Amino acid sequence: MPRSLSTPVITLLLALLFSLSAPLGAENARGKVTGGQQFEHPGWFKESFLDIAEDVSDASSAGKHVMLFMHLNNCPYCFRMVEENFKGGERTEYIKANFDVIQLNIKGDREIAFNAELSVPEKELAKHLKVRYTPTVIFLNHENKSVLRLNGYRSPQDFGQALDYVKEKAYLQSSLAEFVEARAAKPRYRFRDHPQLQTLSDLQAVAGEPLAILFEDASCDRCDELHDGHLQRDSVREVLKRFTFVRLDARSDDEIIDPEGNRTTPRAFAERLGLSYRPGIVLYDKGREVSRIDGMLYSYHFEETLRYVGERHYEKYPKSFYDYLGVRTEQLLSAGKNVDLSQ
Repeated sequence: MPRSLSTPVITLLLALLFSLSAPLGAENARGKVTGGQQFEHPGWFKESFLDIAEDVSDASSAGKHVMLFMHLNNCPYCFRMVEENFKGGERTEYIKANFDVIQLNIKGDREIAFNAELSVPEKELAKHLKVRYTPTVIFLNHENKSVLRLNGYRSPQDFGQALDYVKEKAYLQSSLAEFVEARAAKPRYRFRDHPQLQTLSDLQAVAGEPLAILFEDASCDRCDELHDGHLQRDSVREVLKRFTFVRLDARSDDEIIDPEGNRTTPRAFAERLGLSYRPGIVLYDKGREVSRIDGMLYSYHFEETLRYVGERHYEKYPKSFYDYLGVRTEQLLSAGKNVDLSQ
């Protein structure tokens, strides 16, 4: 008969078994997505019948503009913008007096009559308008034409400038960037150094490989935040190694050659790109624009936008950055890593 194991031996074997199984269980633990924030739009947003042309007519009769606030459920940027700009912000009463705000969910199914030629569900309208960020804010004039588009979150100060620009109909004479520059009392930002930033005038010469163009100017309110935050992180610097990283002063009139080979200036280049946010980053590869960062992004989205272009994931997921992001997020979660959307 086999000899029975003693109690100390059994205890030792059990301890060994648990020591081996614990790491295995930890390795198999699935990560979590955190940081999504649900919000409720203010009750004073217009309860539209979703006939936008009719809404524009009503607003024009009252001396207002229509503002389309295009959002997504659990969007931390939408939550922050609503809380800071629409709920009890300094400009809340100003917005009520001068704008009819209509909220649209970019994944929603409500039918929108956008104009005489286009009547589609919310999600199809978002595709038609090429919405890449939430929130996206579109201001419409009395002809139901877009006069300003803001891609992504805007701080109260930045949003306030946009509100004044539209309310005063400055869009008839100038761009938003020109409007902000004309009103700037004094420079608020001094250009910062970064070990990976280069000063180049011929961008076409480096556009065949991943190229990141950072647009800043002296009125930039969030440029210091970019340099003290994202650009200090080791993981971001590692991804940036795949790029030629160039800064342009968006108010400069010095001559440059853009990635397409056109002689221009940083000011004219930024205007042609339609950049309304500073610091804006436009990402090129193989001589063409692939993506851009035209609004404030938290760390995860910022880094993955760079990775999408720098590692050329756009070649596998050409239709949308979010096709790539869904796969990337699943990879991280399956590896037991958490993804925080709001840090």
